Amino acid sequence: MRCIVIKKPSEQINLLGFIKTVPYFDLVANCTSVFEAYEILQKQPIDLIFIDTDLSKISGLDFIRSLDDKPLFIFYSSNANLAIEGFNLNAIDFLLKPFSFDRFLKAANKALLHYTFREKKAGHEKEKENVENNSQSNEFVLVKTDYQTILVRIDHILYIEGLKDYIKIYTSQNAKPIITLNSLKRLQQNLPSEKFSRIHKSYIVGLDHIKAINKTQVVINDKYIPIGESYKSIFLSRMEELRI
Repeated sequence: MRCIVIKKPSEQINLLGFIKTVPYFDLVANCTSVFEAYEILQKQPIDLIFIDTDLSKISGLDFIRSLDDKPLFIFYSSNANLAIEGFNLNAIDFLLKPFSFDRFLKAANKALLHYTFREKKAGHEKEKENVENNSQSNEFVLVKTDYQTILVRIDHILYIEGLKDYIKIYTSQNAKPIITLNSLKRLQQNLPSEKFSRIHKSYIVGLDHIKAINKTQVVINDKYIPIGESYKSIFLSRMEELRI
């Protein structure tokens, strides 16, 4: 955990030595003013602040209140009456001077627990965000035609036919196919594999739109689409897994 100390300039405390003793702490700076600390917070990530409540010009309590994005923080003070106010600001702990290493270590372990929980929560939120972004990115494809770029929803695609340098995209929303300069291989890379399958060198089909399957053909609407020999075993095995 990257941490800083904010203390009065003249004060000599054991806190710095305590911090250096704990293996999961990395002491980034020993600040003698809140202005020095604020500059550090603007330039680099800090996980934990140890801050005296009794500072000149701006109190430790007021400094923490002023921060929009607060790291974890632990107050230390010679005034026990400030403890309630400190905890009301969601301080990890409140150390009453003078404090022993054992008392400091209890506060340090509390900070580690909070830090670990925060990191796990951030990781879960990031993972959720990635899943949502991937889901959103798989909702449609952008297809360039002669005069414009068309947004085609994935769930509207019935099947795709390859014709040398061109492909035809048949959708449930349009009577005529969308024709674009592209290749089946390239387009397949942008389609979710759980919703589409290549069944022929010239065809990709939307699995949700299949009405019937036999050993040689797939039926989508009134279109009979051939199953190529080199694709048959994989495709039919996949469909067999879905059989009730």
